[in-house]
Amino acid sequence: MSNDQTLVVQDLHASHQKTPVLHGIDLRIVPGKVTVIVGPNGCGKSTLLRCMARLHKPSQGAIRLGADDLWQLRPQQAARRLALLPQAPQAPEGISVSGLVRYGRHPHQGLLQQWSVEDERAVRHALQATDVAALAQRPLEQLSGGQRQRCWLAMVLAQETPLLLLDEPTSMLDLGHQVDVLNRIRLLAAAGRGVVMVLHDLMAAARYADTLVAMRDGRILASGAARDIVTPELVRQLYEVEADVLAAPGDGAPVVVPAAFHGAAVAVRTDADSALVAQL
Repeated sequence: MSNDQTLVVQDLHASHQKTPVLHGIDLRIVPGKVTVIVGPNGCGKSTLLRCMARLHKPSQGAIRLGADDLWQLRPQQAARRLALLPQAPQAPEGISVSGLVRYGRHPHQGLLQQWSVEDERAVRHALQATDVAALAQRPLEQLSGGQRQRCWLAMVLAQETPLLLLDEPTSMLDLGHQVDVLNRIRLLAAAGRGVVMVLHDLMAAARYADTLVAMRDGRILASGAARDIVTPELVRQLYEVEADVLAAPGDGAPVVVPAAFHGAAVAVRTDADSALVAQL
């Protein structure tokens, strides 16, 4: 099995119940970088992530992890090399934070490999890296949304894989917790892990991505550094809205500002509305 942790997607096609969803996706994920996939709802972002996580079998194409065909690896082999945090993860009722994070060590267990000092070290490190060590004995269900999301992130960290796949890791978080989680993800990449994220927030994606991948209708429209590819035309293609793209002070990250709304094109009034307006 190869030690190269570069993940390469080649000419990937996938369907849902015979309906084509992905059409010829090519992508390269390298260690130490954050790749963020953006695009409108239903464009195939999560399906692509699920194909990479071996949860959705492609109908055509290949996914290689180093020199290995990802889909030819045994499940435990794959789980030691990549970890997935789904969009809406579920935990057993009443589980503690420590109990949740310990689940991340399951790929390292087996008939001849029981819980070890190394497993304990990995759990402790994951709790510390996500700043939830003080919550280790608390029930997960009693925590805030931001705290819970850091606990889920700790679980995938405990898996100690070189590649992390994160589907909407900031969903339903307020701005402060979004920034906290995204900063922690950047630190993981800086430490050498490859990270692939799906995000809905284009501006957050543009700020935190090394490589931004813009998808529409199951195809990649553009891929590269955010400041090179995020333009008013791309925003129009992705979301069918007019917008200005400005450079953020300091780092120059693209800031997308939707065009002002004037209402003339969509104003619809009933007769009663029109009569009321006429009296004003």
